[in-house]
Amino acid sequence: MISRIDLRGDSLPEGGALRDLLPRAEFDVAAALDKVRPICEDVHHRGTAALIEYARKFDGVVLERIRVPEEAIKAALEGLDPAVRAALEESIRRARIVHAQQRRSEHTTQVVPGGTVTEKWVPVERVGLYAPGGRSVYPSSVVMNVVPAQEAGVGSIALASPPQADFDGLPHPTILAACALLGVDEVYAAGGAQAVAMFAYGTDECAPANMVTGPGNIWVAAAKRYFTGKIGIDTEAGPTEIAILADSTADPVHVAADLISQAEHDPLAAAVLVTDSAPLAEAVERELAPQVAASKHVEDRIKPALAGRQSAIVLVDSLEDGLKVVDAYGAEHLEVQTADAAAWAARVRNAGAIFVGPWSPVSLGDYCAGSNHVLPTGGCACHSSGLSVQSFLRGIHVVDYSRDALAEVAHHVVTLAEAEDLPAHGAALKARFGWKVPQR
Repeated sequence: MISRIDLRGDSLPEGGALRDLLPRAEFDVAAALDKVRPICEDVHHRGTAALIEYARKFDGVVLERIRVPEEAIKAALEGLDPAVRAALEESIRRARIVHAQQRRSEHTTQVVPGGTVTEKWVPVERVGLYAPGGRSVYPSSVVMNVVPAQEAGVGSIALASPPQADFDGLPHPTILAACALLGVDEVYAAGGAQAVAMFAYGTDECAPANMVTGPGNIWVAAAKRYFTGKIGIDTEAGPTEIAILADSTADPVHVAADLISQAEHDPLAAAVLVTDSAPLAEAVERELAPQVAASKHVEDRIKPALAGRQSAIVLVDSLEDGLKVVDAYGAEHLEVQTADAAAWAARVRNAGAIFVGPWSPVSLGDYCAGSNHVLPTGGCACHSSGLSVQSFLRGIHVVDYSRDALAEVAHHVVTLAEAEDLPAHGAALKARFGWKVPQR
């Protein structure tokens, strides 16, 4: 059901050589670019008409307009299961607690008397948020995108989610209800690359956005890459992944359940166990079969995910080697289920989010930990962060020098300008001092 990679016995290779030994899903965003480019440009030129056509072609629905009426959003909340509403409200509450603490404050540094540099943080003016609507419905992704944008102070927030044939061409009602709970009333029935293009270019119904965030399929990821430079993006989200660093103290029932929890997302989802305990590996393998059999989405998602090249049990000689492996892997979600789990977790350098010990499963982070679940995938955790309030803020330096403060350093500026063969840079200072820069 799941393969093994045995890295015991020899010294682990370094860097890219180690990464090449580890399982990873095939996810070729570059190849998808050729297919999304004409879709994006069609939306650019035809706007809403193109979006309506793609809704019919890809989603099997006939729409007259893309924007969801406000009464449909209100009706979705009124019809929401009370238990689901209570769970979403608690998810929102906890997310706000965490994200409210992330907002940076303006700070002024006095470099010299009369010379200051202030760093101020300004939210982007308008964001387009994407909530997937393919194999599953993700109201939790609405929460994870909207809350940090709101806490950052973004003034204009729009959300897109694919139209659903089962719901008269509207996004899933639970998506709409989550928007209502969050106070988002600008919602569009649009999915895939065309939704990203709508936010990038704007249409007669939707004003263009400065930034697009949110997870999606390969077409969404390819569209984000296509528009990089024109708009800001969070990340090119690939298939979801979990890595678990575990030793002999881990409970195989928990480990197997957590591997399955990610495998049920998608047949490309990655489930990786890294352990120095062969008995644990064997116990987890035995535990997988009955737990998988008792699950939903077995044949179309879980089995192919666990059997795919992206999933494996990786055996190592020691937890030190295991730490090297998980850092090389750079998992979207990393669980640490070891003795003294907090100490090992503190040493991890590369992960989208780290879940410490047996009572902090990834599922908690997906919904109600207060953390964000929009995280870097495909090893990008070695250089990228998950979505946060900072994602929606821009740092701007404000430079304020007096005449005396400038005079004190002017000769250094002129010297460096001339060293770079940019004499006009120096002349800009000389002009301020009668073409004779003070020497200090």
